[in-house]
Amino acid sequence: GINAEYGGISYLSSFEEVQGPMHGIAVNAPYLTRDFLQQKRCSAQLMETTYVYDFPDMFREACKTTWILHVKQHNLPKSVIPKEFVRFTELVLDSHDNLIEIHRVPGQNDTGMIAWKMTLFVPEYPEGRDVIVIANDITFKIGTFGPKEDRLFMKASEFSRAHKLPRIYLSVNSGARIGLADEIKTMFRVCWLDSKHPDKGFKYLYLTPADYKTISSKNSVQAELIEDEGETRYKITTIIGEKDGIGVENLQGSGMIAGETSRAYDDVFTISLVTCRSVGIGSYLVRLGQRVVQVDNSCIILTGASALNMVLGRQVYTSNTQLGGTQIMYNNGVSHLTVKDDISGVIKIFQWLSYIPKYKGASLPIGPQTDPVSRPIEYMPSKAPYDPRNMVAGTVVDGTWISGFFDKGSWVECLNNWAKTVITGRARLGGIPMGVICTETRSVECEDPADPANLDTETKITQQAGQVWFPDSAYKTAQAIKDFNREELPLIIFANWRGFSGGMRDMYGEILKYGAYIVDGLVEYKQPVFVYIPPYGELRGGAWVVVDPKINPDVMEMYADKDSRGGVLEPEGTVTVQFKQKDIVQTMKRIDPLYNELFKKNSQDDIPHEERKKRVSELRNREAYLMPAYHMISTTFADLHDTPQRMVAKGVVQETLEWRTAREFFYWRVKRRILEFDVKKKLKAANKKLNHGQMLSMLRRWFIEAKGPVQNYLWDEDKAVVAWLSDPEEQQSISDNIKIIQKDALIQKIDSLASSNEESALEAVIGLLQKMPPRQQGEVKKLLESLVTKDPEIEDIKE
Repeated sequence: GINAEYGGISYLSSFEEVQGPMHGIAVNAPYLTRDFLQQKRCSAQLMETTYVYDFPDMFREACKTTWILHVKQHNLPKSVIPKEFVRFTELVLDSHDNLIEIHRVPGQNDTGMIAWKMTLFVPEYPEGRDVIVIANDITFKIGTFGPKEDRLFMKASEFSRAHKLPRIYLSVNSGARIGLADEIKTMFRVCWLDSKHPDKGFKYLYLTPADYKTISSKNSVQAELIEDEGETRYKITTIIGEKDGIGVENLQGSGMIAGETSRAYDDVFTISLVTCRSVGIGSYLVRLGQRVVQVDNSCIILTGASALNMVLGRQVYTSNTQLGGTQIMYNNGVSHLTVKDDISGVIKIFQWLSYIPKYKGASLPIGPQTDPVSRPIEYMPSKAPYDPRNMVAGTVVDGTWISGFFDKGSWVECLNNWAKTVITGRARLGGIPMGVICTETRSVECEDPADPANLDTETKITQQAGQVWFPDSAYKTAQAIKDFNREELPLIIFANWRGFSGGMRDMYGEILKYGAYIVDGLVEYKQPVFVYIPPYGELRGGAWVVVDPKINPDVMEMYADKDSRGGVLEPEGTVTVQFKQKDIVQTMKRIDPLYNELFKKNSQDDIPHEERKKRVSELRNREAYLMPAYHMISTTFADLHDTPQRMVAKGVVQETLEWRTAREFFYWRVKRRILEFDVKKKLKAANKKLNHGQMLSMLRRWFIEAKGPVQNYLWDEDKAVVAWLSDPEEQQSISDNIKIIQKDALIQKIDSLASSNEESALEAVIGLLQKMPPRQQGEVKKLLESLVTKDPEIEDIKE
């Protein structure tokens, strides 16, 4: 608005609480030309991305949006929204390449890499959670990677690992920097084969003695002194360059940060936002960090389209997005999520962070229970193919909400367009964040695009059946398990697979390898894993093998719905192997009186030929008449071997469950396992020699000691154990017990060292005594004197 006139001049005035840059400026003031930052912003916007120093403000807006959505979803008062959303300091390298925190004006960078330590005041952690953000500056040498950029990236990433903080990479770059020695470029000469005919070629490049003398002290060139064409020349043999960062040193730096990113993926939560473009090493960095959010108009490429066209010798590719746009990277599993713009990408990162602990090793961010855990699950899976997303997330039918397994609105799917026969994502169960893997029951289409560079290729669309693992979906499953493990999330697998696709094409497509990766991922898993066969689901053959709890019994448990099935083969397949036609005929003979009578009559010896022929015909007719019914009988008989009751009897599953109450059961089971894992983590830190069984026995003993032997049956009730582990007094008691175990383990270790090397042990004790304060030294002296055994010979010497 324009406020009242003062002295004939009108001024612009903002009605908003936060005043903009035009507030208080006279309406007739001349328009300001672009300042330095506006020029940078303009350059970034021309490349359809955000200027790097505007990302902190974008993080602030994303945090604000997250709070607004949180308040709306949980019906909270707006007063809970904090006034400060983001606090940050910039990370830079000092003159000794040490990482330091500073506050400085945007745009003062002398390198194309920027890093911040940010504190995000988010709903999961209103007191703030720290993250490390690393970003390319596309306006500085088009965002290329040089030695300075690599060192800052390396140090910032190491900082995130040292403090176990999530690492966010904003990727907008042009790959490793390519350069030339400019000081040589302006002075080199050419020795022609024929100076009058340059088209015949040249012999070598050289410098004149005067030019060589000018640059010799810079060590930027190596040259051989020669006499040619009647003059002294310095024939150039190698150009090193005065400046660092024009060649292979950039590739060395790229290798360094590639290795660092791979280590960071294992040590902390890593995620990347790709905007504009990510080229060469930039592409490898986002892939090595695994979790990728890609903006729709961006590309992830190794080589640009123009360079490839030059190699191919013709105009094949029209743009970089044709090579690495979302239609490629989202469909092949490199990009986990796609968004329309940068701000949406940052919001997705905030959403992903909401499932992740504050730092590596911290407790899970368990949210409020807005969706009661005791409510029944309304959506019921069917025998016919259905959308499993409705099973886990719920759905709307005729305007009515039909609830699913997880909390309403908490399901976030990733890798949607890749390997569609498996569905992966994250959700909350009673506020507890979990990793989720489930099976697509419907048939899906898989598209393999044609390559414009190869005229013989064409787009191929193949059908993939539901409830079957194919090479891509097996790899997707293994990748999801790997990601969830490093995010420290408990995992639930809704297992409904008939097996692996074992055709020739899929065997050649390495399905055996990717299936083995699933086992590898589960062996490494450190958090609770629950395998649940849902209603009308089935788990058979190799599909059972790769998710069986015996793979990692310390963390895995399996449950089956009362209407589920499990076995080596499907009943039809079992019948073809173990209940063949001759067995069916024997069953007919045993059960059907008429068939048995006809068989006996046909077995008599003294029967005329015509009569025998008639009886054989009757027997065959009866057999054909009974065969369909008896085939169904044999199939049912085989199916009765696959019931969940038999699974329980054989001890391959924990127990059978009712789907409608499974939500409440798993909530208490998951919560119990999380609390138990927290205690076992502390026990393991106190005594590394303890195994899973020993730690579980300790917990059970402490529980019985607390509850009394009369209530020891409560150990099998998850709700009671959760209440015990959550009680502050019991937590203190457990902590005291752990301290005793730690003390005993230390004593055992010292005793073992003393037994193995007495001299070294004595020196260690003396060194320890010297470090003690005088008061403790006196106590140790008294203790040693009291432990000394009186020797008669020593007493005689004293006398």
